[in-house]
Amino acid sequence: MAEPERTQRRLRPAQLLFEPSETVTDPEHFFDLESIDDPRELLIRATELTLAFRAAQERAVEFQAVAAAQLADPRRFDRLPAAAIAEQAEWTEDYALKMIEFGESLLRGAGPESA
Repeated sequence: MAEPERTQRRLRPAQLLFEPSETVTDPEHFFDLESIDDPRELLIRATELTLAFRAAQERAVEFQAVAAAQLADPRRFDRLPAAAIAEQAEWTEDYALKMIEFGESLLRGAGPESA
């Protein structure tokens, strides 16, 4: 599971190109990588995709943390305990507590969109 702390500078990811739905059903088809014959070009495009997915995953974790902090906010009349957040997100309760804390720090710093 991803660490809630940010230690690296955010990389600008490659644009993800979405594929027509017919090709997505083919398990061998992945962002047209199988059609690239030049190994250098394949390495470049696969690396771009790796960086893009990694950046997307990091952003998603930040938004998870913000949502967890908002759901646990004691000022909310419908706030959820950490155990309920953990269950919903399929985390352990300890990890939920860390994510709530991380989300609170992001909210104090204006949220993940400014990170």
